[in-house]
Amino acid sequence: MTRTVLISGAGIAGPALAYWLERRGVAVTVVESAPAPRPGGQTVDLRGAGRTVVERMGLMPAVRAACMDQEGLAYVDATGRHLAEMRVADLGGDGIVSEYEILRGDLSRILLGATTAEYLWGVRVTALDDGPDGVAVTFSDGGTRTFDLVVGADGPHSGIRWLAFGPEEEFVRPVGGYTAWFTAPDPVGLDGWYEMYNEPGRVASIRPDSTPGRAKAGLSFLSEPLEYDRRDLAAQRAIVAERMRGTGWVAPQLLAAMETADDFYLDLVAQVRMDRWSTGRVALVGDAGYAPCPLTGMGTSLALVGAYVLAGELGRHASHEAAFAAYEERMRPYVTQGQVLPPGGIRGYAPHSRAAIRNRIWTMKLMVSRPLRGLARRLFFTRAEAIDLPDYDADRDDRAVTAGSRPA
Repeated sequence: MTRTVLISGAGIAGPALAYWLERRGVAVTVVESAPAPRPGGQTVDLRGAGRTVVERMGLMPAVRAACMDQEGLAYVDATGRHLAEMRVADLGGDGIVSEYEILRGDLSRILLGATTAEYLWGVRVTALDDGPDGVAVTFSDGGTRTFDLVVGADGPHSGIRWLAFGPEEEFVRPVGGYTAWFTAPDPVGLDGWYEMYNEPGRVASIRPDSTPGRAKAGLSFLSEPLEYDRRDLAAQRAIVAERMRGTGWVAPQLLAAMETADDFYLDLVAQVRMDRWSTGRVALVGDAGYAPCPLTGMGTSLALVGAYVLAGELGRHASHEAAFAAYEERMRPYVTQGQVLPPGGIRGYAPHSRAAIRNRIWTMKLMVSRPLRGLARRLFFTRAEAIDLPDYDADRDDRAVTAGSRPA
């Protein structure tokens, strides 16, 4: 039986997995390289089965209270005029901006608060020795411990994946561009709108923050993979400034704010694709095993659902081998659908010509027109619901009743 589990990563998938494992009597330790929980972050969507998981955790009231008040997405021209709009209600709350939009840090805080796990902050895993009776783990502070299982929930650049499966380049698939995220002063008075401005191959966007007068900014550009030190933020800011130079609308103000933003983050737009998510006593969940990339809007749902299914299958099966196999079998179709990019891929998000930009604006107008709203929702925005979630708690209760009815 699984009695102890080490989870690497205290973002979304990690605390969610800790919650469900604790309900099954497992002692959980979570290790996180950050020195403390990370506040703020960008806005994430809560959709479909991911929403169902949160409801089963009893956390939906807290999530609703922390959700952002948003109107929808608007494509704008260089003067800030709205060229096309997709309101939250247009596609039943499941459009590009969903009914439930929450800052990543707020969702993580709620999940963390629902667990009683042991958290090791400012520490990372440096070595794994997977043996027949457990995994011997070495930590960056020099400590060593042994756990029945280890789970990597540490994002697309997962250290656990590197230690257990191999180098990142074997699994990370570039989609064709980069995005820089950071918090900036709101330069336009967003009033709940997520505004996006395009020039060929470049995107500047701002969306509401939970703090009045602030905005979550994004600067994106098409590019082949670039070589840079992920620890050198000054060099990364220089790359973004060079690639976005001359962009109109409020891009100059955003570039100026980027230089002093303390939450600046640049990353490749990429997916994680793997033939298997477990090896021996080590498994992966969420972005570490199957990051879909931000263009899909599915990252949070895949993380929450993956954590729920992994914990449920560990509780349902007598061996971790059988549990891992069942986890992969149930999750694989959902992940496959969740990783399907929207029409046009990254060039649909950052069109490479002005004609393509005009076509995209026209397409969104058609999608939200009354005759096509239902079709658009079915074609593009129902993948988050495409999994039948077992009621693992009911299974556990049934087993407890059966065990209690056995004769002495």
